[in-house]
Amino acid sequence: MDAIMNFLEQTGFFMLINGFLDGGWKQLVMILVSLFLLWLAIKKQFEPLLLIGIAFGMLLTNLPGAGMYNGELWTEFMTEGSAHYHSYGYILANGGLLDYLYIGVKTCIYPCLIFIGIGAMTDFGPLISNPKSLLLGAAAQLGIFITFIGAILLGFSGQEAGSIGIIGGADGPTAIFVTSKMAPHLLGPIAVAAYSYMALVPVIQPPIMKLLTTKEERQIVMKPLRQVSKTEKIIFPIAVTIFVSLLVPSATPLLGCLMLGNLWKESGVAERLCKTAQNELMNIVTIFLGISVGATATAEAFLNTQTLFIIVLGVFAFACGTAGGVLLAKLMNLFSKNKINPLIGSAGVSAVPMAARVSQSVGQKENPSNFLLMHAMGPNVAGVIGSAIAAGVLIALFG
Repeated sequence: MDAIMNFLEQTGFFMLINGFLDGGWKQLVMILVSLFLLWLAIKKQFEPLLLIGIAFGMLLTNLPGAGMYNGELWTEFMTEGSAHYHSYGYILANGGLLDYLYIGVKTCIYPCLIFIGIGAMTDFGPLISNPKSLLLGAAAQLGIFITFIGAILLGFSGQEAGSIGIIGGADGPTAIFVTSKMAPHLLGPIAVAAYSYMALVPVIQPPIMKLLTTKEERQIVMKPLRQVSKTEKIIFPIAVTIFVSLLVPSATPLLGCLMLGNLWKESGVAERLCKTAQNELMNIVTIFLGISVGATATAEAFLNTQTLFIIVLGVFAFACGTAGGVLLAKLMNLFSKNKINPLIGSAGVSAVPMAARVSQSVGQKENPSNFLLMHAMGPNVAGVIGSAIAAGVLIALFG
């Protein structure tokens, strides 16, 4: 009988019921939140490749008694002066499966590997063909810094505000990279917000784009882009890496990996590595990244007013980023003979290629014969570079 009672007391059901009033109800809420996110990812297809992993990691970490992720170990790990400060051996000796996987997030390995894959899939041709697109990509990072100021005013620290602001870059790996360095205790809410809003780009952007442009502006037909040579495409990743790394050294891990993947693609002599980066590497790292990031979404980290502020500020960041790109395109038209359709400015956020497709969709509704996709890809890929540089600036200032 004692053995049976001992077994029953070790079940998650007993732990959940017995500790319900002492905080167990929070774990139940988080389990329900994880199920809701799984529904969004599977039924509504909100960034399913990563959101399924994040939601399932959240489910695993909040199952009582499973011991998959142990937040107290990481608190000890990150507390300066602790006997186990920055001791990965301590984590390996005492952690669970998700603690081991989380080491790849904490060391920023996963985001950098994903950037290699992104680079291997990215064509910088539209940006090289129209260098002015770089300005639009930079303008769309406005949301990062405006949101940073807003978060400071709401009482967040500089490191927390920088991590929240980076949501406006619409780049999930960059958000994870910055947050894991500056505010790891906010990683769960920020990752969920970043990827959820990336999936909502087709919903968030069009009303802002239409509000800030006239019908005539949305009907502007742009001249075809010039053909970019192979030599230009090979030189571009090398030149950008050197320049940006010298300008903002802290952006080198992300940008360097992005350009390495792109160089494999454009060189034409590393096809096997390029395909591996695009497929096997991206898929494996996405699995590990999603589950381990979701594991940080414990009840203590997620169920608080900070999470509510992060969700609200995330929407604000996306809106400001979209508006920044559109408004700069309108300003550039005042001084340019060849008019720019302001809709492509909204693609300056880094949600590749979704934001570019939104520009195309909104533009074609106004003028069915207008094709903006390739023009919008210029600011879109520029936004990837811009968000990496913004991340480097924030880390240099507050990291």
